[in-house]
Amino acid sequence: MSQLRVLVVGASIAGPMAAYWLARAGAHVTVLERFPSLRTSGQAIDIRTTGVSVMRKIPGMEAAVRAKTTGLDGISFVRDDGRPYGTIRATGNPDQQSLLSEYEIFRGDLAKILFDLSKDNENVRYVFDEQIASMQRKENEGPITVEFMNRLTTADYDLVVACDGATSKTRVMGLGGSVRDYIDPVNSWAAYFSIEQDLIKGSKLGHAVNGVGGRFLAVSSDPAGGNRVTLMSVHPRDKRDTTLPFREAMKQGDEALKRFVAQHYKGVGWKAEEVMAAMMGSRDFYANEMVQVKVPSLYKGGVALVGDAGYAPGPTGTGTTLAMTGAYVLAGEIVKHQGDLAAGLKGYEERMRPIIADMQKIPPMVLTIVAPQTAWGIWLRNNIFAFIAWTNILEYAQRIFGGAAAADTDKYGLPDYDWVA
Repeated sequence: MSQLRVLVVGASIAGPMAAYWLARAGAHVTVLERFPSLRTSGQAIDIRTTGVSVMRKIPGMEAAVRAKTTGLDGISFVRDDGRPYGTIRATGNPDQQSLLSEYEIFRGDLAKILFDLSKDNENVRYVFDEQIASMQRKENEGPITVEFMNRLTTADYDLVVACDGATSKTRVMGLGGSVRDYIDPVNSWAAYFSIEQDLIKGSKLGHAVNGVGGRFLAVSSDPAGGNRVTLMSVHPRDKRDTTLPFREAMKQGDEALKRFVAQHYKGVGWKAEEVMAAMMGSRDFYANEMVQVKVPSLYKGGVALVGDAGYAPGPTGTGTTLAMTGAYVLAGEIVKHQGDLAAGLKGYEERMRPIIADMQKIPPMVLTIVAPQTAWGIWLRNNIFAFIAWTNILEYAQRIFGGAAAADTDKYGLPDYDWVA
């Protein structure tokens, strides 16, 4: 059998992970990234449940991740005057995590680890500053002819894997429709950035505060100096198009979006005013709508979807885990059905669907708990949380409200595959 030719689109988390496992399955993999170099910035992300299982199947990866974890000891929730009322900490058991993960790592650091795992493989090639211009398939069983925008020449591939995020253009080329056809909004958006100031004085505890209208702000120490900031703006699920003003500001560029965010966070309290002032000069500001992606099929023809492109989970804390799991299962099912790509893709769909369904479930009341809408709701949440923390039943509460993110590592029973390389 000739070597499978695979084009992976996107070099964040899902793409390099897919490249690693597809190469282990014996494929020749080209990874396409539209940015001129690997992006090494980004927010803190978690590796949980099946993600931990996949990580442990790669020699040296767990140690590399542990060496780059954020070093956060917990998150202290404070009132608008700065007084703390409760703290969440990791469980200390990586196989049974709390809302704070044992494997919390900055997105850029994990991307670099995954890139390093695959960049020197003779069957993996990374191409930066390149995008797909068009894809065509003349026959149902034939190769996909891909034309590129920049320097790569037109080439044929047996499989194209979309790993380019929730607004994937590759998904549109493969499945048809428009970018938002498969997006299920959760009426929320988030922003991430670093600031030079250290507003929490080197604390190993992150600090988080809420403002009315579902506004959440968290500040944590950055190992490189200064602070990392996370913002979430959460709106009721039954409201329509509440993220439209955010999306309109987003179209106007980062400076306009920063002004929108600063205006939105007026009056939150604690150190919000200082954070907003520092945000205006931040050089790694990133913001996006929080969405779920739900598609009728994880593949069509020779195009497969992995990670957020196929099943972005929204605010469940399982996006990185799903990306790592999907990459592993896709490559595993292909190697399991050697010589029959269609059977491998079908196996991928069947194996992933139950995991996706579970990890896309937004735990009951979680958005209300994270970001209450009213002053009364914030007061009530604060006092309930303070009581739970005081009575030492926080771990039990996190199991209830954490959903799939707090599940046991071995819950889903990922199979072992017989790799050929």
